Amino acid sequence: MRPFILSETNWKAIKDQKFELAVLPWGATEAHNYHLPYSTDNIMVEKVAAESAQRTWNKGLKVIVLPLIPFGVNTGQLDIKLDINLNPSTQFDILNDITDVLSRHRINKFLILNGHGGNDFKQMIRELGSKYPDMFICSCNWYQSFANTDFFENGGGHADEMETSIMQHISPDLVLPLDEAGIGAGKKFRIKGLNENWAWAERKWSKVTTDTGIGNPGKSSPQKGEKCFNEVINKVGDLMISLCQTDINDMYE
Repeated sequence: MRPFILSETNWKAIKDQKFELAVLPWGATEAHNYHLPYSTDNIMVEKVAAESAQRTWNKGLKVIVLPLIPFGVNTGQLDIKLDINLNPSTQFDILNDITDVLSRHRINKFLILNGHGGNDFKQMIRELGSKYPDMFICSCNWYQSFANTDFFENGGGHADEMETSIMQHISPDLVLPLDEAGIGAGKKFRIKGLNENWAWAERKWSKVTTDTGIGNPGKSSPQKGEKCFNEVINKVGDLMISLCQTDINDMYE
């Protein structure tokens, strides 16, 4: 039993415990090329949450990790078999209900730990912040906490060298041999601006990739995954530690 994982602990352990921070891991259920499981985003974000919270707990700080939300926004993948879509409006309703519970129980710091590129919580946090002024709500995308080129030769963004390497490290029994993976060739928009950071449109996944991956996983290794994963735990762990230690009424310097 890990006392900082809500799904593993019990009422006896937490009824008199004061928690400084609640963490909600949020992933997705979607195809990840031929070689990675549908639960890739969930496995990774849940592992990041648990390991980072362990680091925080070991500092004597009281963090609680809530059960994972396993479905994300997959509106661009509705025709990919069993990619489960959760609309942003549904996500907001879930967050609203969870925030209400945390507010009632005076757990006033709330971190949404995101593991899926289709999820975007910024506007939801703005609205929730005005509704629950006693709460400090933030989010982070763990996969943006490091420079991809510091650890990997090939980029991509989905079932690529990074995701494959980390899965080879943390859950190797669910990763097929690399010779069974597709090459992850992804098409770009014909419109130049949509391939740059200042313009955006959702991609129709089945038009962009034939194997559901974007990014060649061929040079993946568990050794690369371990180095990157350790960097992530340091970064996300530091974030959790700082959130626990900082007064929400004195956030700025």
